Amino acid sequence: MNRPVDQSAFTLDRFRLDGRVAIVTGAGSGLGRVFARALATAGASVVCADIATSDAEKTAALIVEQRGVARACHVDVADPESVDALMAVTTRDYKRLDILVNNAGIASGARRLHELSIADWDRVQAVNTRGVFLCTRAALPLMLERHAGSIINLASIAGLGGISPELSAVASNYSASKGAVVALSQQVAVEYARGGIRCNAIAPGWHLGTQLGREALPMSEAALGKIVERLQSSTPMGRTGDPEELAGLLVYLASDASSFMTGQVLAHDGGWTAW
Repeated sequence: MNRPVDQSAFTLDRFRLDGRVAIVTGAGSGLGRVFARALATAGASVVCADIATSDAEKTAALIVEQRGVARACHVDVADPESVDALMAVTTRDYKRLDILVNNAGIASGARRLHELSIADWDRVQAVNTRGVFLCTRAALPLMLERHAGSIINLASIAGLGGISPELSAVASNYSASKGAVVALSQQVAVEYARGGIRCNAIAPGWHLGTQLGREALPMSEAALGKIVERLQSSTPMGRTGDPEELAGLLVYLASDASSFMTGQVLAHDGGWTAW
């Protein structure tokens, strides 16, 4: 729970999530699968939610194989009825909700603004912005009942500043959606801090190998290789990130170890935003 702790008695138990229940959206692949498995390893029961139910089932099966507790659930985060059904399944099966990870997200081709279709703009906003709003809105009453909860939203370094179109990495619809996630996270943190609920955002840099990366960079292997080289050379650490490297930060934000942290946006980017 989000309670003050005795700072003179630090223990790694503060990172444990035993007895807590987490929902991870977009848990069927990529970062979502990493997050779901990390939370389960720390002791949480995890609802693996994804629009691709079969992928969510694979993630849940991996957790169960490792003696964790998980179940899969279909969700379309842009559909309020689907989101409400997700919350109903969670409360039916686990009677509580302690952690919400708004991870589900999509991208479109990397076109400049005047070349971007209205359909692509609306499609990305529906999942990346509306989806975070709907899931958070539905989860908050469940957390308020217990006067405790941690909401972790996935933003992006693209939501913290412009990305050169020469990198052919993201489009303005994606950047705008992630900027909205940053602002929404901070507003939720302020509105619900006295209700015992914390809300923080992770802004990943270039973590390749996820489904989102394949959507954002639909090109040949040779062309993709050149883009990756440019991303690496533009990152102070000289490389892109591995999705697994985000697991520790996610567990930290979900746990009592971060009990006095809310409204923060943590860039996990190999130094990209420090240039």
